[in-house]
Amino acid sequence: MAVDDAVADIAGLMARQDGVLARVQALEAGMTRTSIARAVRRRDWVAVHRGVYVDHTGPLTWQQRAWAAVLSCWPAALGGRSALGPHDGPIEVVVDRQRHLAAPAGVRLQRRAGFTDRVRWNLAPPRLRVEDAVLDLALAAPDDLAAVAAVADACGSRRTTASRLLRALEERPRVPRRAFLRNLLRDVEDGACSVLEHGYLDLVERAHGLPAGIRQHRRGSALEDVRYAGLDLVVELDGRLFHSSVRQRELDLERDLEHAVESAGTTLRLGYGQVFRDGCRTAARVAAVMSRLGWAGAPVRCPKCGGPDQPG
Repeated sequence: MAVDDAVADIAGLMARQDGVLARVQALEAGMTRTSIARAVRRRDWVAVHRGVYVDHTGPLTWQQRAWAAVLSCWPAALGGRSALGPHDGPIEVVVDRQRHLAAPAGVRLQRRAGFTDRVRWNLAPPRLRVEDAVLDLALAAPDDLAAVAAVADACGSRRTTASRLLRALEERPRVPRRAFLRNLLRDVEDGACSVLEHGYLDLVERAHGLPAGIRQHRRGSALEDVRYAGLDLVVELDGRLFHSSVRQRELDLERDLEHAVESAGTTLRLGYGQVFRDGCRTAARVAAVMSRLGWAGAPVRCPKCGGPDQPG
C-alpha cells in the first residue's frame, strides 16, 4: 500500500474513532513501526494506554477515553454505566469470559460468556445492548431502591422499555434479585405498582405493628391504595418511575410526608424511596400521623431498625 493511501486510511479511521487509534490498526493500514515511533516522538500522537494513541496533547473527552478503553482491550465493548453514556468514574468495558488481561488505568473490566452476541458492534464505540447494560446495573445494585432507579432512568429516558427489559431478563434464569425485577418490570409494563404496595405492607405496616389497612378501598369512582378505618387516613403509593428526576421525585414525596406529620393532612403519598430505603423511618412517621388522628397503639421495632419511634 502506498504511503499516501496509508495516511489517508489512518486519518479516516481516527476521524471515525474521535481521534483515537490502536497501534495494531496503524500497522494493518500500512504504517511501519518506525513511522509510528516518529509520530509519537513528534507528539503527533500521544499514548493513552499501551498501544493506543490520541491525536492531540490536551485533555481527553469522555468519548475519547471510551474509545481508548475499548481499543486497549480489543475485542471489547462498553458495558455497565459506560454503555449508557458519559458518567463519572472508570470506563467500564466488557470482554469474553475466557480472556485474561489486566485492566489499563481508568478502566474497569467485566468478563462474560458469549458477550459478542450481546454487543452492538455498529455503534461507535461498540457497546452492550441497552437492555443488558441496564439489567447489569439493576442486578448489581446495592439495594432494591437502586435497582428501581436503574430501571426508572432507562425507561424514563426512553432508551428502552419495560417489555424489552423483561425479554432480556428471561434470558437470565439464574441471577440475584430476578424475581423482584421481573415483578417490577411487569408492574411498569401494566402501569401498576403492586411491587410498591407489597413492599409497604411487608416493610412498613406489618414489620412495625401498624394497624391493618383496607387495600384498594373504593371511594366513589376512585380506588384508594390503603385506607385505615376509624382514622380517616389514606396512604397512596406512588409507583410512577418516569419523573424528570428520580431523586427530585423522592425529595418531593419526602417533603409531603414531613408536612403530613406536622399538619392536619390525612392522605400520605409514598414512593419507592420511603418504602424500600427508609421503611423504618417511614413507619415512624406514619405512626405519628396515626397517633395524631386517634390511634392508641404504638409501633414496634423491626430487626432492621433501632425503633420506628426514632424517626430521626
